[in-house]
Amino acid sequence: MQKNVHIIGAGISGLSAAVRLAGANYKVHVHEATQQAGGRCRSYFDAATNLTIDNGNHLLLSGNRHALAYARSIGTEAGLVGPKRAQFPFVDIATGRRWQLDLGDGRLPLWVLDPARRVPDTGLLDYLKLAPLIWAGQSKLVGDTIPCEGTLYQRLVQPLLLAALNVDPPEGSAGLAGAIVRETLLAGGQACRPLIAREGLSAVLVEPAIRLLQAKGASIQFGHELRAFGKSAERISELNFGDDVIALGADDMVVMAVPPRPAAALLPGLKTPSKFRAIVNAHFRFDPPKDLPPILGVVGGLVEWLFAFPQRLSITISGADRLVDMPREELAQAIWRDICKAGGVQGELPPWQIVRERRATFEATPEQNALRPGASTAWKNLFLAGDWTDTGLPATIEGSVRSGDRAADLVLASRQA
Repeated sequence: MQKNVHIIGAGISGLSAAVRLAGANYKVHVHEATQQAGGRCRSYFDAATNLTIDNGNHLLLSGNRHALAYARSIGTEAGLVGPKRAQFPFVDIATGRRWQLDLGDGRLPLWVLDPARRVPDTGLLDYLKLAPLIWAGQSKLVGDTIPCEGTLYQRLVQPLLLAALNVDPPEGSAGLAGAIVRETLLAGGQACRPLIAREGLSAVLVEPAIRLLQAKGASIQFGHELRAFGKSAERISELNFGDDVIALGADDMVVMAVPPRPAAALLPGLKTPSKFRAIVNAHFRFDPPKDLPPILGVVGGLVEWLFAFPQRLSITISGADRLVDMPREELAQAIWRDICKAGGVQGELPPWQIVRERRATFEATPEQNALRPGASTAWKNLFLAGDWTDTGLPATIEGSVRSGDRAADLVLASRQA
């Protein structure tokens, strides 16, 4: 006999929980407050560039086992593409110097022993100085754990941790940074192969999940915003959507996979992160040069990562609070100048679009990391999901999927109990 589970929120964390539970023979009901699924991880048609673009440029790694398992479960793992080896080309646009970090394809970080494969002008001792991150506690700062200076920091550690933590690395959580290092650099090249959704995030991670859920009989309602929970002593008893109130049966379960602000509004007293940082993404309609790699790390400028898509060049700038109020045309021109230097292209500013997310991720500091709640709640049939919950990782796609998997596993465990 099927049991009901209500998923509040159709972002990646909610979809991953829904897919997992639909596969376990639950009757899944997805309720999304907006008119589209995917949350921050989605695509849309942009009239300014006349292209379908992603609202953010998200990079996955081959070691993101939860995210890849989710893509496999919805039949789209092949849509995540990248090089056969974990190779990362970089350019310093201040000096013009280019190099390639080659992590190989093994399970051990043997690349640090080969001067031709590691960051230029670095030695083995530089990498050994990163070791304290591996066992750093959650209350420690990155800046108090490792040296945040020198060639290795400027050319690899700073761009890696800035992208992962979305804060200036010295003020970031050493515990979260250590989790990134353990699951990437320390795990060898087999865990570090870069993967992107070249056909768009929605086409690879969102729309196939919706189709799969519908094929399994799930109901998916958009524009269906939860206004309040009805509560009994130990359980959520009803879902109040305003004009629509759903009474829950004794065995019905709920996974709340919404951002922290609405989560705290729905559950007064819930501890959540309260500080957030911005990310800027920009997209330019421009045919990439044939020799431009799909992903290029950029140091010495405004841009941090340059992505080459069909008919489009896109960039990401993390920790971008300083840019959210900059005039759009001025910002576009500044970014395009960096792209021309990094990508070796020329030309006037092409059609462009800038996406500024003021509250893109929670602030990955020790203080804010300590405010992340676990998946369980005081109500036996309510569980939390979202990259802002306590996943052990910063706010990433892998963290989102991991949170959805965790919530789904707790639903299944309570069913068995």
